[in-house]
Amino acid sequence: MAGNGSYLKKHTEALVKDVGIETACTLTGKSKATLGRYYSDHEEHTDRFMPIDAVAALEDAASYPHVTTALAELKGITLSFDERRKNSDSKGGVNSDVIALSQRFAMLMAEYNQSIEDGIITINEAKRLLKETLALQHVLLDMKLHLESESASQNGASG
Repeated sequence: MAGNGSYLKKHTEALVKDVGIETACTLTGKSKATLGRYYSDHEEHTDRFMPIDAVAALEDAASYPHVTTALAELKGITLSFDERRKNSDSKGGVNSDVIALSQRFAMLMAEYNQSIEDGIITINEAKRLLKETLALQHVLLDMKLHLESESASQNGASG
């Protein structure tokens, strides 16, 4: 657990810093010192971890689920964090998804073409490619959900 413990502590610290120490204290009801112990790498604090209810409260206020993602990674699980905050649900169905998929793929290829032009993909270019890849993944997920919904409604009508 030593390696995993320090990994979790690093992500706990990122979570607290994401929310802000004062806000974290308010949300969890814990003092700055107590929160600090949860991510301290000092030997006397190696077995101290933030309670799950505190993690949940902080991740609800955070920009990213730092600890949840770390736990998933430790088990070899990949999570999909959808930070898109749509104003309304897409009702377009599969046809709209196919169009969105084509557009997103074209954007990814354009970004790749621009990034590889000099033969080197820089860190910033890699980040932009990752962002486009994740956007493409979200379109595929939406498409999957629409296809499952249509399949379920057709099965219900025929059965």
